This record gives sequence, C-alpha cells and structure tokens, in this order.
Amino acid sequence: MKPNVIVALLVGLVLGFAFGAASKGGSLTSPTAANKPAAAAAAANAPKPGPRPVDPTVFKVPIDGAPMRGNADALVTLVEFSDYQCPFCSRANATVDQLQKDYGNKLRVVMKENPLPFHPRAKPAALAALAAGEQGKYWEFHDKLFANNKALEDADLEKYANEIGLNISRWKADMADLKLASVIDRDQALAGKLGANGTPAFFINGRFLSGAQPLESFKALIDEELGKAEALTRSGTPADQVYAAVLAKGVEAAPKAVQPDAAPAQAYRKVDAPADAPSFGPKDAKVTIVEWSDFECPFCSRVAPTLKQIKEAYPKDVRVVFRHQPLPFHQHAKGAAEAAVAAQEQGKFWEMHDKLFANNKALDRESLEKYAQEIGLNVGQFKAALDSGKLGAKVQADAAAGAAVGANGTPTFFINGREFVGAQPFENFKKMIEEEKARAEKLLAAGTKPADLYNKLIEEGLKLNGAAPAEPAVQNIEVGTAPVLGPKNAPVTIVAFSDFECPFCGRVIPTLKQLEQDYKGKIRVAFKNSPLPFHQNAKPAAMAALAANEQGKFWEMHDKLFANQRALDRASLEKYAQEIGLNMNQFKAALDSNKFEAQLSADMAESSRVGVNGTPSFFINGRSVVGAQPIDAFKRIIDEELKKKGTVAADAK
Repeated sequence: MKPNVIVALLVGLVLGFAFGAASKGGSLTSPTAANKPAAAAAAANAPKPGPRPVDPTVFKVPIDGAPMRGNADALVTLVEFSDYQCPFCSRANATVDQLQKDYGNKLRVVMKENPLPFHPRAKPAALAALAAGEQGKYWEFHDKLFANNKALEDADLEKYANEIGLNISRWKADMADLKLASVIDRDQALAGKLGANGTPAFFINGRFLSGAQPLESFKALIDEELGKAEALTRSGTPADQVYAAVLAKGVEAAPKAVQPDAAPAQAYRKVDAPADAPSFGPKDAKVTIVEWSDFECPFCSRVAPTLKQIKEAYPKDVRVVFRHQPLPFHQHAKGAAEAAVAAQEQGKFWEMHDKLFANNKALDRESLEKYAQEIGLNVGQFKAALDSGKLGAKVQADAAAGAAVGANGTPTFFINGREFVGAQPFENFKKMIEEEKARAEKLLAAGTKPADLYNKLIEEGLKLNGAAPAEPAVQNIEVGTAPVLGPKNAPVTIVAFSDFECPFCGRVIPTLKQLEQDYKGKIRVAFKNSPLPFHQNAKPAAMAALAANEQGKFWEMHDKLFANQRALDRASLEKYAQEIGLNMNQFKAALDSNKFEAQLSADMAESSRVGVNGTPSFFINGRSVVGAQPIDAFKRIIDEELKKKGTVAADAK
C-alpha cells in the first residue's frame, strides 16, 4: 500500500550544501571578514516577514456530528484533521488551546480524525477518543492523548479512560462498534477530498491552513475571517448561521491534477534494474518487474504469494528484481534488509526472503541468526557481515533510488518502468504484464535485440508520458527567514529541504558547486531543515545551525556539520561553534532553551505541506526535484525558468 502522505519518513537520502556564506556579490563562497559584520548587522535589522498569505479558497467542510468545543454561535469555526500519534499535531494542539483562550466565545473548534497509516497507535487512539465521546467525555480523553502521545498502547488508553471516570465496559464495547470506525473512514475520506492529506490540517471558516504553524499565522487568518463574520452579522445574518453563510459559495473538493490525454493509466519512469540486485526470471525477459519492498510491511508480505504465482505463470517472459525500501517506522525492517543482503552474499537471498516474510513479526537479531542457520548459511560469515556495517550502504542506495522514482511506500512495482502500487491481486498484475508483453513483442519484431529490450521499453514508455514525465504541481514556497546564498533578486530560487546526518549528501555537493559557477548571480539557494526521525542527531544539528545563524554564521556551521556528519553529539556541536568563532555562552543558551524549536517546526511543517517525503528535496522556483540527481536534471529546470524570465541561461561548458 502506498499512503498519500508519509510525513518526512521514508528515505535516508539527505541533501547537504558544502558552500560558505554568501558574499555581497551573490557568490556561494565564504564571505570576507569585512563582509561578516555588515551581513550580521543587516540580518539583525531586517524586518521580520509577516504571516504567509493563505489561499482565499473556501471549502465546504461539514461539521455535523463531530466533536465540538465552543459555542454554536461562534463567528469563527476551526476544523482540525488530526492524528494523536503525530508529534506535529501535539504541538499544534497547544496552539489551538491558546487560540481558544485568546478568542473565547468567538471561536469554536471541531475535531476530525485522520490517523495516518504509518502511526500504528493513531487509529486505536482515535477510536478510544470517540468511544469516550459516547459518554460525553471526548475532550477530556482528547487532552489525555495529546498529553501522553508517546504512550498509546491499549493499557495506556484504558488507564486514561479510568482516570477520566468512564464506564470501562461500555467504553470497550463502543470502541468495538463498527459505527465509530465508520466515523473515522468518513473523516479520512473527507480529508482526502479536501486535499488535507497530512496532519495537522486546519480549515478556518473553510480556508485551508496546513501544518503546526506559528500562533501568529493562525491569528492572522482568524482575525481576517472574524472581520468578515462580523460584517455578516451587521447585515442581519444570525451568529449561529454565519458558518453556513460563509460556506454557501465554497467548493466541495480540492481540484484534481489534469492528466494528459495521451498518458497511460500508470506513468512510466526510468527505473534501473541493477545487475547485482537479486532477481528471478530470464535476464532478457520481455517483462521486467522491479519491486521496492520492506520485510516488516504486512502488505509486502501479502503480495509475496502473488509474485510466486507470476513466476509460475510466466517462467520465460517475466523477470522480477528486488530492491530494498525499509520504512523508518518499521523498527526491524532495516536489519532484516541487511540480513537479506548478507544471505545474498552466500547465494541464498530468496531463501532468506521467504523466511523473513513468513516470520515478519519476528525480525530481531536473534531471529535473523536463527533463520540464517535454518537455510544453511555460514552463520559466522553472516554475523560478521551484519556486524561490519557494510551492508547498510546497499540498502540505503536502493532506498535512495526508490525515492528518486517515487517509490515512497511499499510495495511499489515498476512493470517495464510502469508504476504499479500496492498488494494487488494476480489478475491486476496479469493485465499489465500482458500489455507490456505485447509492447515488447512489437519491439522485438521491429528488430530490437533482446539484450537491449528493457532499455528500449523504458525509452518508448517515457514517450507515452508526453514530451517528459509529468511533474508535480508547482509549489508556492516562501524563503522567509531561511538562510540564503545568492543575490536576493536572483531570477531562480532553489529551496532545499535537508538533514545534516545523511551520508548521501556528499553526492550532491559537487553538483551544487557547479551550478553556482555556471549560474553565478542568477540563482539563490535557501536552506530549510527537514531532519528525518530516524537520524538521532539530525535535529540537534539543525538547532545548532540555527543558533549559528543567529550570530551570522549559519553557512560556516553548515559546512562543519556536513564535514563531520558522524560526530553530531552535543560536545562536537560546541567544538564546531568554538572553531567558527561563535559567542559560546549565547550558542549554549540557544541550544539549552530550544530557542529555535518554532522555526525548526515551521520548516518541518512546510516540508509536509509541500509533499516532501524524503531528502534531499529541492524546489526550483517551486518545481520539485527529488534526490541527489545529476546536474542536467537541475539545469533543465533552471534553464526553463530563466527563459521564462527572459534571462540568458548558463554559460556553455
């Protein structure tokens, strides 16, 4: 299954920029000593940007039957789609509480449930809250959940139910009632219809505000809507009918992206099938299926028998290539993937593959060693391979390649480059296999050599997409307070979402340096933090960079962090701060107080809003480029953007 949104979780590819701070002329090299005080003074005196403008579109968001806090005649209604296990929702909950204190009876809050699929305890928590609501205590339970959102096991939920005085027998019975599950299904369907695929998501009198944004952003929109609502009441609309009046001319759903008429139902991608990847079936098969999978994913486990059926049905025509995509919220998936690679080294990948999927709830180290022994591996060699740390690079390389082609959920397949998502039935696979087999037979009849067939199928498939593969929608991303390299008036802005702990960031550094040379004065790069949750020191490193930014030395700290990615503990961060000449007392105080937590949270919320599922993720004048891609992928978009603005493109090299 491929969820619509997987909030910044899925891939260990992270962008780094090994550039210094910007000089006055816009170079991405380090500033002179003379420039530094001036730059710091300018940053200190620069006006702070106001809240980002919110799209004026009003959505019809029904509230009947949903938990509500506040008066029915409140002039502003805030509808929140939330997930009790989401850390951003927990942060936003404190903001919503403050808003209710500040606006009193002018604001009411309505809750909708949107437990995300990669938070395993979110749906049980939502059911528990709704069951508490059956006894008139939804909000008491709601507050308990957000106050304890790291303790949501069944025993924890029952404890909270006892603490707020619920009838436990009735509460348990209500939790099991299918009508509450249908409430969640209905809320999630509404969220998808409205385009609110991540959490938290808010509709303030129907206007969409995404993410755990600062209090000021909420207040700006509430004040705007409050003014409109007061005007309605002055013109005779009763207060308890204001919400309906505001929504009367609203839209029912977010617009859907229009697909080109000529495009196939599933777009083609340029998908590599590495020679060293485990596979079964003929090398020159008419149909190649590349699978990205996770040994702990229940949907991947379900599709394994289907793949065996494909092997039996198409022994001469289909090749299946396996690539790793261990999802970060599956605790043992990465270890299991490395175990499979270790088994592959001894020629027994598929035997281990079958063992892992047959036992995907027992993937701890002891179990992996047991399976190695059962399939006849040299266990000493197997253990040494796991302990060496060398296998992680192979797994991460697969995950990075998956992210680059959009395989962010599992299982994801590409059938001759054609995207096919989820644990679908054999008949669905068969239909696409037959279509692709027919395409292959035409190419062979036209003279394509079997050894060249897969690449030719990909090439022809891309043509079916149109002139180029369809791009995601252009995003409106404000630079805001992000550190920037390059001139403010540059015609092209590259906003990068990054994480300081990823080993893959080095791959993109030469590309970015070359872009700066080729487009000097024509591009600027803004850096936003998107520390991935499975990188233990990424968030402290991001905080350290922001603390350095406060003293005018973000890029110097940035370079230190990326040069020393394996040493990002507190002592190392303080060492780097001293080396780049920071005021140490000020730096330490900033870290100790979590001074930049709000800015970091805003960056992370924005990354979720614009669909960043992995890093590095770039937005070139709002156009998405995912991963440490070749320089030509960047240049194509930069040149197109420069052409739009009537600017000469890069110097020929």
